[in-house]
Amino acid sequence: MIPESFIQELLARVDIVDVVGRYVKLRKGGANLLGLCPFHNEKTPSFTVSPSKQFYHCFGCGAHGTALRFLSEHTGAPFPEAVRSLAASVGMTVPEEPRSPRQRAADRERREEGSRQQRILDQAQAHYRAALKQTPEAIEYLKRRGLSGEVAARFGLGWAGRDRRGLAAVFDHYEDPALLESGLVIESEDGRRHDRFRGRVMFPIHNQRGQLIGFGGRLIEPGEPKYLNSPETSLFSKGHELYGLHEARAGIRAEGCVLVVEGYMDVVALAQYGLNNAVATLGTSTTPEHLRKLRRASDRIVFSFDGDGAGRKAAWRALQACLPWVAEDISMRFLFLPESHDPDSYVRAYGVQALRAYLDEAMPLSRFMLDELAARHDLNEAEGRASCVHEARPLFAQMPEGGFRLQMEREFARQVRLTPEELAQLLVAAGPGPGHAGPIAGTGQRPSGQGVAPGAGLAGRGGPFASEGGYAPEPEGAAWPGSENPGAGMDLEAVPPWQDAALRGPGRPRRRGGGSRQVTPMARRLLRLLLAHPALVSGLGDQQLELLAHHPHLGLVRQLIGLASTCGAAHAGALLQAADPESDLARAIRDLSTELMAQDLPDPQAEWDDALRTIERQTVQEQCDRLIESGLATDEDRRRYQELSRRLARLKAGAG
Repeated sequence: MIPESFIQELLARVDIVDVVGRYVKLRKGGANLLGLCPFHNEKTPSFTVSPSKQFYHCFGCGAHGTALRFLSEHTGAPFPEAVRSLAASVGMTVPEEPRSPRQRAADRERREEGSRQQRILDQAQAHYRAALKQTPEAIEYLKRRGLSGEVAARFGLGWAGRDRRGLAAVFDHYEDPALLESGLVIESEDGRRHDRFRGRVMFPIHNQRGQLIGFGGRLIEPGEPKYLNSPETSLFSKGHELYGLHEARAGIRAEGCVLVVEGYMDVVALAQYGLNNAVATLGTSTTPEHLRKLRRASDRIVFSFDGDGAGRKAAWRALQACLPWVAEDISMRFLFLPESHDPDSYVRAYGVQALRAYLDEAMPLSRFMLDELAARHDLNEAEGRASCVHEARPLFAQMPEGGFRLQMEREFARQVRLTPEELAQLLVAAGPGPGHAGPIAGTGQRPSGQGVAPGAGLAGRGGPFASEGGYAPEPEGAAWPGSENPGAGMDLEAVPPWQDAALRGPGRPRRRGGGSRQVTPMARRLLRLLLAHPALVSGLGDQQLELLAHHPHLGLVRQLIGLASTCGAAHAGALLQAADPESDLARAIRDLSTELMAQDLPDPQAEWDDALRTIERQTVQEQCDRLIESGLATDEDRRRYQELSRRLARLKAGAG
């Protein structure tokens, strides 16, 4: 493992502006730099880089992170490789933490295995491409499909001959276990081997970095299966990959959208006609990982399906995968071609302009969902409408809160003859539907890697932490953390998600909510200050640490102070890098990404001191109020009240 201390030193040495500037054209925009986001298609710059905080954030798609995160996400390099690349750029050598001989051997074996499989696939690809040039029937098939030699070469198409052991002429050791592990060879129960791909046009499959990771093969004669993919290997997982995504990057930017089709031939045929923005799933339904990659590729996604029953079923499965990703800044649409046509046959029959016209009329996700629900139930009778609501519950439960979901709920309410308020009550009462795998309704959170505007959902919130100053007196019966039942009497809607377990007590249900309602306003203020100016930690005195230590709602602030003290991070980017990515603290930092790009305060130390005085003033005020409520029955209570009153007067006068 790479020591955390080295990563912190590396981030202190590099300049994120230099790293990002190699890939993104940046221009000055106040204290920050602006450019077109490399993670989604946009025409107006929303990608912001902060030189002072060594942090980037896209206000369009929510991408954010450090120089290391950028290098890894943009190039597709594994994290250790990104560290080594960045270190080499500033003349640093990456140390490795001591590992046992067994661990080192296992790591070396994994690296060698991946490298060996890569060489085997590359060798097979060279053979398939050479074989295509010598096979007239395969060339004739591609010509009949309207493909030129130029497009076939661009996509690296090849040919797997009909010989059962054709690859034996390519690899000296056909019995090598690596041929099995790479998916090129199949071994029968009696131990005899034969090639997996025979009599097929071969489509090499690349990952986002352009590395060959597997193959797809298509029969040119009648037979089953028409399409055949490489099996799951250490390099290839069909649920994670999209055919043609690497080749389509420039086309997606030019067209302003990504078109998802069902087969390799569709991708290649559309490229032949000048539509270079198509990708294909690899014989599986759309997965969350597919959506994550599509969302990074473009904020406009069009799914194309055949117009028959099977096509609509596949579209419905894709729609359900899309629901956790719906938002105001993403357009997801569904294109249904006439029956008996796929994109390949349609563009050959009617031309590319006709297909473009069809694309312009693609059905929005909202319309497809509502129409499909209406078609499944008789909305002219109460039973049908009730059944329709029942089926819709788990669908709405997967949608993040926001303007899009609100619009959907209102349209659906009209469809089932309910008021929006009545529908909302039914959806809340139902809870997440069976098999629910997306975000809980009301969280306001998108899947990992997506951003939401910090502060969304706070407006109009009540509860004990609603004031900007920090916290007001708890409702009657509230308990402090650490008591026997720490969640008793609290407004559960105001409890941050990461305090759920501690503040609820055993057996209490988790609330529906979260998202940006994550920290109290005062905690948010302190976190923002510490992230923007980690040097504040070194100036904390004993009195300030004591005040923070006893405040019940500043746990994340204490965690951030501890992290900054331990790792010695010099800027916000380094703090985010040091935080456990799955921790509540990391989630809070990500939630503050947008606010971190704001102009720095002229005197952060004065702002910090003022915030802590506010906390102390409110703490003292609350203690006074509690003593008054108790009736000041004892001499000790009265003496304590007088002391607190004098302290409060000094704090209000600004004397400290």
